[in-house]
Amino acid sequence: MSRPDDTAPPSLDSLWGQRESQTFDRHTIHEIHRAAREGLYRIRGFGAKRPLPHFDDLVFLGASISRYPLEGYREKCDTTVTLGTRFAKTPITLRTPITIAGMSFGALSGPAKEALGRGANAVGTSTTSGDGGITDEERTYSKTLVYQLLPSRYGMNPKHLRSVDAIEIVVGQGAKPGGGGMLLGQKISDRVAQMRTLPKGIDQRSACRHPDWTGPDDLAIKIQEIREITDWEKPIYVKIGATRTYYDVMLCVKAGADVIVLDGMQGGTGATQDVFIEHVGIPTLPALRQAVEALQELDMHRKVQLIVSGGIRTGADVAKALAMGADAVAIGTAALIALGDNHPSLADAYQRMGTVPGLFEDWQAGNDPAGITTQDPDQYSRLDPEVAGHRLANYLRVLTLETQTLARACGKSHVHNLEPEDLRALTVEAAAMAGVPLAGTDWIPGRS
Repeated sequence: MSRPDDTAPPSLDSLWGQRESQTFDRHTIHEIHRAAREGLYRIRGFGAKRPLPHFDDLVFLGASISRYPLEGYREKCDTTVTLGTRFAKTPITLRTPITIAGMSFGALSGPAKEALGRGANAVGTSTTSGDGGITDEERTYSKTLVYQLLPSRYGMNPKHLRSVDAIEIVVGQGAKPGGGGMLLGQKISDRVAQMRTLPKGIDQRSACRHPDWTGPDDLAIKIQEIREITDWEKPIYVKIGATRTYYDVMLCVKAGADVIVLDGMQGGTGATQDVFIEHVGIPTLPALRQAVEALQELDMHRKVQLIVSGGIRTGADVAKALAMGADAVAIGTAALIALGDNHPSLADAYQRMGTVPGLFEDWQAGNDPAGITTQDPDQYSRLDPEVAGHRLANYLRVLTLETQTLARACGKSHVHNLEPEDLRALTVEAAAMAGVPLAGTDWIPGRS
């Protein structure tokens, strides 16, 4: 009789009775071993991967006898949105409430930035610069461009402030509120280094707060400075990560913001510490409710526009965000996926990198077979910005049509007519966070 192979892995039968720890699961054990081996915290891209309450936990009631739906072929459902109506001389009007979030040249390749502009322009929406200034391609193909002013001030140029359509002052980001940006040395190419006035090939870490601010009153001073530089023409956004959202929104309004951009915990990033991504900030769902409550308390809801981002994937997500009180949404991670990130056609290339489509998250590494999150000419030359822009435009059209479909089903002639009364929650947690009744009841947890 042959002896059993002592080197063979144990069979499932031999493991009977053993149970994986919920606290020390295999992923946690692997990360402890990695930290012990390397002595470095983990840096990655993408966004939070832990389970979080999200828009999937809400459903629309739809129309029936008490409320009639709209006929899709004969009755119009408008999707236009105007941003910056509070103080700016030239507000922005978009054909869809879905915008492109700020993603920098450096974190993304030049062709990727061009593709974002092409896709956004095709459907009549805006794109946003990100850190490090704007490229010629981005300005050329983005008819409506929002310029981000970040704590790093990399690439900051008063001429750019006057050439764009709106300015977004970035205070925080949903994936890392309280933390600054990161761009590792392998992505600091000659062009990136020149635009940011940095040495080539050296890791760059941005400041976590604006260097000339000591408190919220300084935000009002900065907004006033920008208004004077731009002759009060451009709408001024303020972007915040979702933390103490109620009070932060109130301070933004007090400081004179035209538009508030709220980025929830599910928001993506090009690079930051994993511990930040998974353990700092609050989910988009409760943050959105708190922001709307703050605007309503100040009687500024719809007067100061609210853009929400962080985990927007489908037209259902868009419609639910609008129903909860947002004026528009911004997408980042979903836009990159539409360009071709994590595409199944790249399976062989991902396998050689030790991953598979759907799991690739090393946006910080500068090694991207899709040509999106890289500065390697051999890689980014694979991305055709015209084709990728067409893919993004198709995706944005689908999101808009899905949003219209749900609004019509609720009897709305404009997507902004969606309201919390149209929503019900499927879990107690979602009901409490979103402030809508639990399905089948009139109960909102935490309210009498």
